[in-house]
Amino acid sequence: MYQVILLKSESTFERDRWEDAEPVVERGGVAYTLRAGPRQPLPTDHAWDPVAVYAPEDITEEEFQEWYARQQPQVEELRLKY
Repeated sequence: MYQVILLKSESTFERDRWEDAEPVVERGGVAYTLRAGPRQPLPTDHAWDPVAVYAPEDITEEEFQEWYARQQPQVEELRLKY
């Protein structure tokens, strides 16, 4: 299983668990591309599945980095050490 984070905008995200981490997925009519991971977090107080981060296909890498940084405070998976 993969812990999946879909960055939907600079301030919204969706958390899910998937069997596979495909390079491109479609959700709600939007194409999302795999932008980070899947990566296995270092051990913490509990076990983690590998984390995969997706963002809309039509945003740039620079925009993705901005969205990722803005959402780190509220998305625990984005703050984990790998």
